[in-house]
Amino acid sequence: MANQDKPFGLKPVSFISGVPWNGECNVYYCPSSDSAAIFKRALVTLTGSADDTGKYPTVKQYEPGDPQCVGIAIGFSTVAPQIAADPSNLNLKYRIASTSTYIYVVDAPDIVCEVQEDSDGGAIAAASVGLNCELVVGSGNTTTGLSAMELDSSSVATTATLPVQLLRLADREDNEIGNQAKWLVRLNTHSYHHSTGL
Repeated sequence: MANQDKPFGLKPVSFISGVPWNGECNVYYCPSSDSAAIFKRALVTLTGSADDTGKYPTVKQYEPGDPQCVGIAIGFSTVAPQIAADPSNLNLKYRIASTSTYIYVVDAPDIVCEVQEDSDGGAIAAASVGLNCELVVGSGNTTTGLSAMELDSSSVATTATLPVQLLRLADREDNEIGNQAKWLVRLNTHSYHHSTGL
């Protein structure tokens, strides 16, 4: 059976030890000067600043080639960092471009995520397990709020600066090696594992 082609960003599932992810996250900030929309399950990266209080580091959406990443966006608030639901917009499913937003980020350095490959140039092979991979951003879904980030299948390499490492194929009956396969990955260039600051 062919794999379903339905990008969903990077879905946190567990920690590298195998312990299931329990919803833990921290609050970050994206200022109105940032013109990119950010969707759920998008990879984000630190920008080397913080909000006016200094309590909430600023982030932006990861772009291919960024040297580091900090985690996965899972929620948004334009009201206050402690309020996960915006009373003025209960349907807020993603960070609207050019809008000051607090972003809830799964920032554990050892988080394991499930992500679909784009299969451009061919599918990722089983022999690629352990190698690193770039991501493609795509256009997020404003209805579901989900990111369209996928693995860039043609980028699989030993390159240390690529953002994710392939751990294994996601073990499900509806998933197999081939086009649009879903993989488990770890964040290879996580900021909290880097000795070099931003």
